[in-house]
Amino acid sequence: MPTTRPGRIWNAMLAGNERFVSGTPEHPHQDVQRREFVAEGQAPVAAIFGCADSRLAAEIIFDMGLGDAFVVRNAGQVASDSAIGSLEYAVAVLKVPLILVLGHDSCGAVASAIASQAADAEPLPPHIRQLIAPIVPAVHRVAGVPDGEPVDPASVDSGEVGREHLRDTVSDILARSEIISDAVAANVLALVGANYRLQEGRVVPDIVVGLAEPAADPSHGR
Repeated sequence: MPTTRPGRIWNAMLAGNERFVSGTPEHPHQDVQRREFVAEGQAPVAAIFGCADSRLAAEIIFDMGLGDAFVVRNAGQVASDSAIGSLEYAVAVLKVPLILVLGHDSCGAVASAIASQAADAEPLPPHIRQLIAPIVPAVHRVAGVPDGEPVDPASVDSGEVGREHLRDTVSDILARSEIISDAVAANVLALVGANYRLQEGRVVPDIVVGLAEPAADPSHGR
């Protein structure tokens, strides 16, 4: 059982993000000694499931180092079988007390999902179509258009689609993983869904499931 409460881990991550935003990172756990230490094994404090976007480098934006975070990424942070399996490994084997699902603004996968629903949309390559399929329901909800009917991409707020998809992803992980949902029910794991603002560099919490405590600094919700 983890000895550190999920809320403390989350607040420490938010503090690291605040250092990144302010331009005063400490760059912890990035020296030779840390590299040699973690070569013997890993004990990350959190699992981060984020988008593969090159601007969303998890350890950098939270001012973390080697061995601190178990990071899983794919385009659009879609809850694929491989992503869920990786998160289950983090929970069942590595005993992380916190999973962070991290989306961001100006997401290419979200933009592709929106564009794919236009009446005149070109067919996407099969693997890309399969990847973004879980984002499509959020597109239709935000557009107010029933599934299967065309959407006018110009009328859809991509930021709102991203937020809806983030919530869907958290719900999907809980619904599809007994290991994760049981750990949350046992109060040894928390899930946080948050969005990263590319220009500002700030991580903004959106949904919390479990024991993670809100940030002590109210500026994180602005």
